[in-house]
Amino acid sequence: LRRRRRRPKMRFRPCIDLKGGKVVQIVGGTLTEDDAEENFVSSQSSRFYAELYQRDELRGGHVIMLGPGNEALAKEALAAYPGGLQVGGGVTAANARTWLEAGASHVIVTSYAFHDGDVDSGRLAELVDAVTKDRLVLDLSCRKKDDDSYYVVTDRWQKFTSLKVNGDTLRRLGDSCAEFLVHGVDVEGHRLGVDGDLVARLTESPLPVTYAGGARNLGDLDLVKDLGRDRVDLTIGSALDIFGGNLPYADVLQWHQRWNQSK
Repeated sequence: LRRRRRRPKMRFRPCIDLKGGKVVQIVGGTLTEDDAEENFVSSQSSRFYAELYQRDELRGGHVIMLGPGNEALAKEALAAYPGGLQVGGGVTAANARTWLEAGASHVIVTSYAFHDGDVDSGRLAELVDAVTKDRLVLDLSCRKKDDDSYYVVTDRWQKFTSLKVNGDTLRRLGDSCAEFLVHGVDVEGHRLGVDGDLVARLTESPLPVTYAGGARNLGDLDLVKDLGRDRVDLTIGSALDIFGGNLPYADVLQWHQRWNQSK
């Protein structure tokens, strides 16, 4: 008899956001070339968080460089947890391989893969050639328009593209990457709850997908598990006590461990 393959369970995915040479949490949609509205600025190093996630066996989290001047901190985190973290922010076909050599499990790409409001197939092919699709994560962070559709936003989440985040897009781009990362930009950093409509739509992805944005309590983990049909992972940032919030990181870790150890 053929054994049925067990589907992975939903996971909590940690994060390390870097801006101005520090670990921060920002409010989605406020990032510009010069500044951003910050929820939190940490006194801890990127290594501290990387070692924490390694200790707790949390894999697949992301290190995001929000602007220049954060490369050293990103490499510090990757060196502390080699193979355990993905990295994004300024990744191109020219430097992608360097980030893998620095210890990243995957590179995350957004703006570089887009041109004139749509996917740049040439650049996407160059990325696949540079690192293979198995080491590439496409960031499809998005905002909702009046037509009830979500559109990918690039250039610090300020510029709308014409690309809708839906089943067709996820299946088409799924041939060129290993995973998707999707920030619900309208709720990112506000700690007002997740965008349940977006989470539900992400279940159409043929690949692993991580949603980030708005999570505030353990109930949001349960909500994403249910709406995402156990197929959408969740990142929590600003709400965690390790980032100045009220939600104990230890409680989230316990939720993750309990759910992933259950049958």
